[in-house]
Amino acid sequence: MIIFLKNPVLGKVKTRLAATIGADKALEVYQLLLERTQEITEQLPFDKVVYYSDAIMVDDIWHQNLYKKEVQQGNDLGEKMQQAFAQGFAQGYKYICLIGSDCYELSDEVITDALEKLQTVDLVLGPCLDGGYYLIGLKTLHPEFFQNKKWSTDSVLQDTLQDAKNKKITFALLPTLTDVDEEKDLISIDDLLWD
Repeated sequence: MIIFLKNPVLGKVKTRLAATIGADKALEVYQLLLERTQEITEQLPFDKVVYYSDAIMVDDIWHQNLYKKEVQQGNDLGEKMQQAFAQGFAQGYKYICLIGSDCYELSDEVITDALEKLQTVDLVLGPCLDGGYYLIGLKTLHPEFFQNKKWSTDSVLQDTLQDAKNKKITFALLPTLTDVDEEKDLISIDDLLWD
């Protein structure tokens, strides 16, 4: 299980959200998303690796005894994800799922379901309402899934599915969930945020 996250630095996270609610509140939202991601992954019974955007943080919520820690490598999100998958497969893992840290609605059940689906298909995707995905699961590295994409746009999911169809790669979809990127997405965590 690979978890991609940004180092929680004021002004560097949730910039689209910060444009309407301010950098302080956007950082608060991101901290909440990180805590939720940690909470749903902590007890999962498989190896977990946190990939930080900039630098490994030692004394944070990602406890060393439960999570390995790495730094993302590459020029764009696609390259970074491809490198992380390549590293995982090189270490001998047969099934790898990668999630981000933007989806408050994600649950441990959905992640477990993704790994179960990977037993019978080659690609699992968790669609987001914004046209991207919150989870990608593979059992073989397919570089085309990470290349020639307009990251953070509404075409990412469809372009990835088209790659799978073109290569006749079997796939399964998970429930569609909300990534928190803009103020309108906050409805998925509204109760927690404003109480």
